[in-house]
Amino acid sequence: MNQYHDDKSDLLAKGENLFDLLDGASPEVTTPWPEIENQKKIAADKNRDVEERLEAFEDVFESEVGDTHLARARNLEREVGFRQIFLKFEGANPSGTQKDRIAFAQAMDALRRGFDAITMATCGNYGVAMALAASVAGLRCIIYIPENYHTKRVQEMMQMGAEIIRIPGDYENAVIVSRDRAMMDEIYDANPGGANTALQLRAYGEIAYEIYDELRDAPYLIAVPVSNGTTLAGIYRGFLSLYRRGKTSRIPRIIGGSSFGKNPIVQAFLKNLPECEDLKPELIKESAINEPLINWHSIDGDMALSAIRSTQGWAANATDKSMLGYAKLLREREGLLTLPASTAGLIALIEQQKKESLPSDRYVVMLTGRKP
Repeated sequence: MNQYHDDKSDLLAKGENLFDLLDGASPEVTTPWPEIENQKKIAADKNRDVEERLEAFEDVFESEVGDTHLARARNLEREVGFRQIFLKFEGANPSGTQKDRIAFAQAMDALRRGFDAITMATCGNYGVAMALAASVAGLRCIIYIPENYHTKRVQEMMQMGAEIIRIPGDYENAVIVSRDRAMMDEIYDANPGGANTALQLRAYGEIAYEIYDELRDAPYLIAVPVSNGTTLAGIYRGFLSLYRRGKTSRIPRIIGGSSFGKNPIVQAFLKNLPECEDLKPELIKESAINEPLINWHSIDGDMALSAIRSTQGWAANATDKSMLGYAKLLREREGLLTLPASTAGLIALIEQQKKESLPSDRYVVMLTGRKP
């Protein structure tokens, strides 16, 4: 028995076949187009001209990343009492999460700017996305992982050619070490909170554009799981751009959900703090369920907090038990095998509905994981 079994006990007692809880996101299985496979070979070929490689890489990027499913969840609507809930399912990306969006954007940027290597820190999913993007771009990929983290996706990263370095300490320390390595060896720094933050925000802004393309306007709100806050802030920037250009009639309220008491963005909102404050690292205990969400220092937290407040949104906690429960509910009602941590935004929405009657409108919830 380990420390996570208490969190799973309810489902185990019912004989559930539990899916991978930590970072088991995986893509839908599709048959690759022969021309795309050829473009991958061109992009990774260091003997070819950079412009030719960039053109091939961009073709792969546009063909395989983004344009993920947005589907109405009628069964979930009946279950929780909302008129219209749409699920933005990022599991259709190549590695199974929205991380592919920033990984491919930064790999293309690194290739364009003449870098031959890229580095970042990860707890799992981002590392797989970056290893994949770097392999397509023909870049060396150096990934730092905290030695005590429980990611099961290291083998995938290594199969795609990534160099894995385990280091003492937590994720925040891994980011610092990776960033120092980037500066010392002139390697592209793909960590959050660095010089490439604007590029990361633009990449995540594509989620907003895709939602607009489907709904032809902004929803009343969008609920997102938060960790560092980059995804949430990027989605807000995307909707802000659409509104300023007159494409939408409104900016949606931005909702963030994260692990109970373990995220500075949520804590700052609940305590009405002017900005995010670091939590005490020794009090942050990761589990197989909450690891993708927890941080004692949310790197892009202030941007995310500002997005929540400026749209009159909110942030809320989610327990491991509730995340497991809603992942099970989505599997049973909508046929989606989601990463439990990605249900934190959905939980923040539903818990608010219990406190106040939200308007009859369109709601969007972002999820990651894979289809069964």
